[in-house]
Amino acid sequence: MNVTPEFIEELKQNEVFVFGSNLAGWHNGGAARTARKKFGAIQGQGVGLQGQSYAIPTMHGGVDDIRPYVEEFINFAENNRQLHFYVTKIGCGIAGFKIEEIAPLFSKCIDMDNVSLPTLHSQHP
Repeated sequence: MNVTPEFIEELKQNEVFVFGSNLAGWHNGGAARTARKKFGAIQGQGVGLQGQSYAIPTMHGGVDDIRPYVEEFINFAENNRQLHFYVTKIGCGIAGFKIEEIAPLFSKCIDMDNVSLPTLHSQHP
């Protein structure tokens, strides 16, 4: 499994920052703010690829409500092998989920060479 760094300050041309969003696309806090400020997330777009970022909505319900958006992301990553995706701890900040609740949604990504996933523990570059 590839591991997402705890702090991402810059990306190579083929890399994408995957973050938790809200459906309205107001990227004002947490990783969403980083995505907007540094990686091209578009204010008002709550889902999908935007610049060098990919939004997965996490603020509109429970884990089952997030699942279809994660599956959409996984399909996108499978169909865009030329890109490398750094999944952040989506839903585990402002949205209030525990990483143990969200991690199983990404189980298909464990063996994907072009997806990095966060760990349970903090890391420093």
